[in-house]
Amino acid sequence: MLVLHSARGEARDTPTDLSAAALPPDVIWIDLLTPSPSETAFVERTTGLHVPTIADLSEIESSSRLRAEDGVLYLSAPAVHRATTADPHSTPVGFVLNAERLITVRFEPLNAFGTFSQGPRGGNAAEVFTGLIEAIVDRIADVLEHIAAELDELSHRLFRSGHIEAEAPRRPAREAADLRSILRRVGAGGDLVSKIRDSLLGLGRIVPYVASLGTWLPESVKPRLETLRHDILSLSDYDAHLVNKVQLLLDATLGLINVEQNNIIKVLTIVSVVGVPPTLVASMYGMNFHDMPELSWAWGYPYGLALIAVSAIAPLLWFKWRGWL
Repeated sequence: MLVLHSARGEARDTPTDLSAAALPPDVIWIDLLTPSPSETAFVERTTGLHVPTIADLSEIESSSRLRAEDGVLYLSAPAVHRATTADPHSTPVGFVLNAERLITVRFEPLNAFGTFSQGPRGGNAAEVFTGLIEAIVDRIADVLEHIAAELDELSHRLFRSGHIEAEAPRRPAREAADLRSILRRVGAGGDLVSKIRDSLLGLGRIVPYVASLGTWLPESVKPRLETLRHDILSLSDYDAHLVNKVQLLLDATLGLINVEQNNIIKVLTIVSVVGVPPTLVASMYGMNFHDMPELSWAWGYPYGLALIAVSAIAPLLWFKWRGWL
């Protein structure tokens, strides 16, 4: 899809005639969303600028993501698509910027682009670029706030407040299922935080690069780029804080899972130990020797049963006294 944006903030859909030799003179922003070969050829022919492919934008070298050719800046960074859904993933976004025009290339619909395109925009390409980066940074901040709120909720579930003795006992299966659910959600939050980290790293390189090489930038844009640089640094620090919190919750969740598993092993161990003395008594009196005094006792059978019961109850009382049960 090809959308043209004029200096007055008007958006125009894909031109019907892609064989035209020139763009309308007031177009300053060309937005390409999963462009077709004909749309790419139209933009390259009418602007004289190279439109990067998805392979070009997916390169991770700094020299591939940030380069300048004849006064034209070619920039790319990963962005997070569907960040607040159950299946977020990264997608590359490209910017081609010169003094007259901005070309953006993306392959997934991004909320920041939709929000920015519906609001007021500047009258030149540099102002549009700066406003678009501001919208992306604002969107990242919103996503980080959403992650922080979810981690706070998981932290409250994991580290319950109040007296443990006053809480109603929970079934082990329910407790294990709850811990597995928390572990999955914490892992998903950590995965999303790492994707945002990559996006912030890319934007953190783009902003100072444009500020240093864009000699044609208007004076009104430079303070905004400096503010953006500080915002990205602060979000990077907050992202690092969330990474540490994710690690804490992962360690705590795995620790509690280990405690639950140890409790199960403890119960199985106690059951096996309690069952050994009665088995010994029953096996001893189950021997078929002729000269066994207890065989002639009138109360031999009740005596054997009582001895089995005592030998089972005694270990239970000992475990209870030691606090293991």
